[in-house]
Amino acid sequence: MAIILNNMIDDKYASLMFFQGLSKEDLSFILPFFTSASYVGGTTIFEQGENADYLYLVVSGEIVIRYKPADGPTMTVTRVQPGGVFGWSAAMGNTTYTSGAICSLNSEVLSIPGQSLRTVCRQNPTVGNILLDRLSLVIAERKSKRQGQVSAILNDNIYHTNARGG
Repeated sequence: MAIILNNMIDDKYASLMFFQGLSKEDLSFILPFFTSASYVGGTTIFEQGENADYLYLVVSGEIVIRYKPADGPTMTVTRVQPGGVFGWSAAMGNTTYTSGAICSLNSEVLSIPGQSLRTVCRQNPTVGNILLDRLSLVIAERKSKRQGQVSAILNDNIYHTNARGG
């Protein structure tokens, strides 16, 4: 799906929180780097451990981010709503995704290759800095949530295991 039609920016993309505050010129510069795709609920966009090639933005629907530690159960890290970002391993230059992403609803997402995002940042440092600031907020929030979930699992395992005599 074309993101810019007849030099007019599609409002549904321009209104995403990730792009808010960018000028029409900035949006005209960055949006051609993105590709739009639609997924049916239940579709896996990527698995934990797969090559981290793309950063994603949710346009509609919901994406569930799941993490499977080597020695524990799979946990839902977060549910990414419209305007949210996922797959940021690609933006960080990681070779693989640290979590998996599954559509819980029919969803539309925008994707940008990690290398293209780095190109955007080099070619337009002002836009690049805005996008990187927004990504850093998402990363900090998600890590904080994961830490709380890991603490809860540890707490549950320690206290319930001891209570069961384990």
